[in-house]
Amino acid sequence: MDWTRMSAAAMGREIEAGRIDPLNLTEEHLTAIEGHAHGASIYARLTPDRARAEAAAARDRARSGLRRGPLDGVPISWKDLFDTAGVATESGSRLLEGRTPVRDAEVLARATTAGLVCLGKTHQTELAFSGLGLNPMTATPPCVNDADAVPGGSSSGAATSVAFGLAAAGIGSDTGGSVRVPAAWNDLVGLKTTSGLLSLAGVVPLAARFDTAGPLTRTVEDAALLLKALGGGAAPDLASVSLKGRRFFALQTVAMDDLREGPSKGYAAALAALKAAGAEIVEGEIPAVGEALGLAGPLYTAEAYGTWGETIEAAPDKMFGPVRERFRAGQGVSGPDYVRGWQRLDALRATYAEATASYDAVLVPTAPLLPPNRAALEADDAFFTSENLLALRNTRIGNLMGVCALTLPTGVPSTGITLMCPPMHEAHLLRLGAAAEAALG
Repeated sequence: MDWTRMSAAAMGREIEAGRIDPLNLTEEHLTAIEGHAHGASIYARLTPDRARAEAAAARDRARSGLRRGPLDGVPISWKDLFDTAGVATESGSRLLEGRTPVRDAEVLARATTAGLVCLGKTHQTELAFSGLGLNPMTATPPCVNDADAVPGGSSSGAATSVAFGLAAAGIGSDTGGSVRVPAAWNDLVGLKTTSGLLSLAGVVPLAARFDTAGPLTRTVEDAALLLKALGGGAAPDLASVSLKGRRFFALQTVAMDDLREGPSKGYAAALAALKAAGAEIVEGEIPAVGEALGLAGPLYTAEAYGTWGETIEAAPDKMFGPVRERFRAGQGVSGPDYVRGWQRLDALRATYAEATASYDAVLVPTAPLLPPNRAALEADDAFFTSENLLALRNTRIGNLMGVCALTLPTGVPSTGITLMCPPMHEAHLLRLGAAAEAALG
């Protein structure tokens, strides 16, 4: 049995049954990382001493019948913007080189209390401000389906640590799609939580009003269990879930524009599978979504540049040019325009909520394109910019509308289907996701 390819929940069950020793499980993952051809481009730094100590404690609890939960002893990775006490946390940026916090981020502390083992910190795009996963300044992991393509971002290493069997799950952040894009491109489950559900204390910010934390996993069950471990409330019961009688709204506004062949094929196949499982799917438009997407640029860049502008301008050459210029786009947004933008977005959120209230979830293709070629992105700034905006277009709908969202693999490599539910409805979303996962096979 290859432990490194099991779901996190399955690992937990094997630990509970006494068939897996948590310390041996952790050692197997650390060995796999050290010996993997892409280990150094996936992990920014490992925490082996911490991992072994946590795994040994989990082993002792398992032997004594005192496990703290279903994932006690399971080793996972953490995106390099979650603070780790005494270990550098640099958010993928040379601007933060050597930044070493004195305490863990709150979600990491909660996960540790639940018995999860911290393997280390994964690479990401600079300050989390790109959906492609390209980072020429530190490291760019490969996509699991194409070694020459980018893996999606900004939680690039979080996704690839799971996809390549180097962690049972990865914890990432999602401000405009940074969990869902890399999850989709690496055939994983990715959960974007509602803003405010999980603590962001000790998490390096990008745009605080949009920032969220969430897991990248092999199964919906894993996502549900990790959400609980991170502080997201009780894990929902995923047993006996069904799509029969469920009503889904397949959003057409903007989300279906410029959909490329692979994502189109995957999305169509996923819709057919959901229908075959008994779901009703209604296609329709919501003009408020298009207007909201028009507000995204000013709102995101103003907050991002307001947070990081001084740091960037103190050493601009430490950043990859296209990412630096994306931040600088926020320089020209006035305070009154920013306030008016948020006021209008709040109104559009209310319109969207009313338009979708009678449906169980809203559906969109997770990303309209397949992972682009890394060399082409590095060689052409304009290509990087256009592909990045397209990669994040559909996922940003979820952030702009303030909802929770779950991406599932469609069966076509590097494509996903996203289900979106109202804010703070993660339990409902995960139950629907489990039923959809079963239908998609």
